[in-house]
Amino acid sequence: MGADMGAFREAVTAWAAGAPGEPARELAPRLPVRTAVLLEGLSDAAAVNALAEGRGRDLAAEGVCVLPMGGAMSVGRFAGLLGPSGLGLRLTGLCDERESGYYARGWERAGATGKQEFFVCAADLEEELIRALGVPRVEELIQAEGDLRPLRIFLRQPAQQGRSPEQQLRRFLGTKKGRKIQYGRVLVEALDADRVPAPLDDLLAVL
Repeated sequence: MGADMGAFREAVTAWAAGAPGEPARELAPRLPVRTAVLLEGLSDAAAVNALAEGRGRDLAAEGVCVLPMGGAMSVGRFAGLLGPSGLGLRLTGLCDERESGYYARGWERAGATGKQEFFVCAADLEEELIRALGVPRVEELIQAEGDLRPLRIFLRQPAQQGRSPEQQLRRFLGTKKGRKIQYGRVLVEALDADRVPAPLDDLLAVL
């Protein structure tokens, strides 16, 4: 099922980029897919999948497609293709507060306004996770991942002076390709059950 859901995800991504929609239309009822979780990027998908796995859930087997779009500005296109006005899937998702307008307009375009919901992080998901874990615990995890030396070098940069430790850690996670994806999973796996950020917890609760 995971491989099939991966094929559906690839077909939808290609469709949103202008390719024919037949592969996605054929796969959706065959799997079957019932819900599309629209996310800004791969790090958000890593966090959602890690939390689901930690709770013993197989989202693909449940008909849930976790779909990173490559940026919030694409949400209108994806929502239109997948939501009530397209394939008829239930829509949900997670976004940063500053991008929530794109999601609201995307939901409206898809005919999902008032019926289906998305969840909003205060700044972004990384900030939510750092706040939930606390700076000392995040630094322990960075050390365990072998990134303490790069962190120390990063913190000496003039641009980081005057920023709060939380802001510094959030910036650090975005300084190397793939690091946000890596820590999306690492930070979620380190959370106590009662410390999961509300937007992420609420998202899983509706799936």
